Amino acid sequence: MRLIDSHCHLDGPEYDPDRAEVIARAKAAGVVKAVVVGLWRGRGDFGRAFDVARSEPGWAFPTLGIHPHDCAGVPEEDWTRLAALAAKPEVVAIGETGLDYHYDHSPRADQRAAFERQLDLARRAGKPAILHLREAHADAVAILAASGVQRAVVHCFSEDRAAAEEYLTLGLYVSFAGIVTFKTAGGLREAAAAVPLGRLLLETDSPFLAPVPLRGKRNEPANVALVARQVAEVKGLPAEEVAAAAAANAEQLFTLGSESG
Repeated sequence: MRLIDSHCHLDGPEYDPDRAEVIARAKAAGVVKAVVVGLWRGRGDFGRAFDVARSEPGWAFPTLGIHPHDCAGVPEEDWTRLAALAAKPEVVAIGETGLDYHYDHSPRADQRAAFERQLDLARRAGKPAILHLREAHADAVAILAASGVQRAVVHCFSEDRAAAEEYLTLGLYVSFAGIVTFKTAGGLREAAAAVPLGRLLLETDSPFLAPVPLRGKRNEPANVALVARQVAEVKGLPAEEVAAAAAANAEQLFTLGSESG
């Protein structure tokens, strides 16, 4: 299979002991590219996604954003820094950004303001947005519709078929992670079956959400192959076909190029 992990956090400390080995396993599993999501971590700190990407040119591609969990604590100078960094040609997307009403680590008003601000940044930078949306569907749809942003992906989609169809109507991509393999995720598998191949992405959200049969362990990009097989099963298609379509979609959305890697 030719695979792209469209969302992973390879810059995190979880990989400090063996990052090179993790990347080697991903390549051996058929992962030809990976989108490494860089997030604001504290004053003046946007993580190490740039470092990972520079160590793996043509394989790892960085993004930058401010997660809804953390948006209430961001100083204004870091918003300015985000805008400057977003203009760099190596940055392939803005985010992840969005709304998380499950944990409410930041006040909802702050989440909405930060979400709107990053969607506007993505639009002005001419780059896609990576969306983290949890238990906030109505507000998310309203904000997205008002923003005019269409180049975006709902990452780690975890809702039902109706929600997926509404995001598709807005012109968005929908990405599936290891949750689709969980025993309790029947509704999510129905959504995966309904999302057209032309709007589908695959991801791991590493180091989180390892798919069955690895649930509970540290996740890594090689495991996107398990996600591809599960999505292919519910669609009744060969895993190679689903993986290839999702990879082509990721290359188009993030402007990664179509070389084989």
